[in-house]
Amino acid sequence: MAITKTVEIDGKQVAFRASAAIPRIYRIKFNRDIYKDLAALEKAVGDSQEEVSNLDVFSLELFENIAYIMAKHADSSIADTPEEWLDDFNTFSIYQVLPEIIGLWGLNVQTQVESKKKFAQAVGK
Repeated sequence: MAITKTVEIDGKQVAFRASAAIPRIYRIKFNRDIYKDLAALEKAVGDSQEEVSNLDVFSLELFENIAYIMAKHADSSIADTPEEWLDDFNTFSIYQVLPEIIGLWGLNVQTQVESKKKFAQAVGK
């Protein structure tokens, strides 16, 4: 079951979608593990604030790639590369969007765990 959330970015409504397909799509597109990348990104952002950000370019790229994959999953008509998609915006704050994406991903994982428990109960395990 996929979960979708709309977030305002640069005055535009952008849909993000999380589902069990995201790790595979991300791995195929970027040859990386989204679970590890999200954990690294959360650690890099930590308690830092937008005004005094010390995020490196690699962390910003992880964020952009994750955001792009989840947006493309929600709307297949968006650009075919993260660069083209990001070109649609003047500004794009990691500090505003990342918590939304992490929250959406957390809801998706929670829904998957609950579905597995209900299935196990239904088959008598």
